[in-house]
Amino acid sequence: MNTGSNKPGEAVMGAHGATLDESQDDRDEARGLGSRAPEFIKARRVLHLSWQVGVFVVGLAVVAAGAAMLVLPGPGWVVIFGGMAIWATEFVWAQLVLRWTKRKVTEAAQRALDPRVRRRNLILTSIGVVIAAAVAGVYLWKFGLQMPWKIKDQ
Repeated sequence: MNTGSNKPGEAVMGAHGATLDESQDDRDEARGLGSRAPEFIKARRVLHLSWQVGVFVVGLAVVAAGAAMLVLPGPGWVVIFGGMAIWATEFVWAQLVLRWTKRKVTEAAQRALDPRVRRRNLILTSIGVVIAAAVAGVYLWKFGLQMPWKIKDQ
C-alpha cells in the first residue's frame, strides 16, 4: 500500500526515479517466471519432479488449512495466499495469479485512499453502529440482560 502521498493516484518515488510500484514490477520481471529450485535440483529431472511434487503437496496442505480457516477461527485468506506463495516458488501459473492479486490489492488500496471513498466508508460504518446500538437497546429494553436461549415468554 502506498501512503507516501495524500493525492489519489500518486506514487512514492523510489531511489532510481521509478515509482515504488514500478520498481517492484521491474524486480519481478527481472527475476522472471519459473522454478526457484536450486540449480543442482533443476539439473536432475527426477529430483526436480520430486521437488515439484513436494512443493505442490505442501502448498496444497497450506491452502486446505486456509480454506478450513474460512469457516473456523483463523486468518483464512492470509494462509491461502501463503499457500499460493509456496506454489509460486515452483509453478508459473501461481506466480501469475499472485502478480494479478498484488496488482488488484494495490489498486484497491489506492482507491481506499480517495477522500470520497473514505468519507462514504465512515458514513456507512456510522450508520451500521447506530443500527446495531438501536437493536441492542430494543433487546435490552424488552428482555433485560437475559440470554436469548433463556427467555421464557416471547
